[in-house]
Amino acid sequence: MLEEVERAAAAAGGWGAVDLLAVGLGPGTFTGLRVGIASARGLGVSLGLPARGVCTLDALAAGIAEADASTVPSGGIATKRNRRMLPVLDGWRGEVFATLYEADGSRIWEPAVYRPEQLAERVAGLEETPVVAGSGAVRFRDELARDGVRIGDDSDPVHRVAARHVCALAAAGGTEPDGLAPIYLRPPDAERWRERDASQRAK
Repeated sequence: MLEEVERAAAAAGGWGAVDLLAVGLGPGTFTGLRVGIASARGLGVSLGLPARGVCTLDALAAGIAEADASTVPSGGIATKRNRRMLPVLDGWRGEVFATLYEADGSRIWEPAVYRPEQLAERVAGLEETPVVAGSGAVRFRDELARDGVRIGDDSDPVHRVAARHVCALAAAGGTEPDGLAPIYLRPPDAERWRERDASQRAK
């Protein structure tokens, strides 16, 4: 991971040209988030650079908004379709992480974890069908692609979180009020295992 960071800094003109570090806060894997955030903090301290955190779902929504831009110009200016966006990340364990956004990027739903069928039911209750994309949308296409929901091909770049969107949101001030606090949404596996073992011993 740090090798990729070094390559990114070199592409920007070297560390002397970098004035801000951006890091995704999740939701995601417990270990992955801890490693990424700790690395950002360490680099920030050693280089004397500020670090800002961005919700990964916010970054994915930014990519969806960009991809949803119309290619048909109106008065010579490209216009957006102005549709709500539903980025969906694969949460493993048969679950997904999702958030609903207005076309302007403001949140309607806060980040949460769902069973795919639960999310599908919630989307079915909306007055308008949002644009749905992300790794969770790809994995659970059969459950989510209903009631007018359309999901792009698996190879469509819209399903991937782009580092440039994380950086752009961080440069605009970040998206999370708690600084570099990770967004877990649920307990780590180790905690669940401890609870399971304690429950079994109590029987």
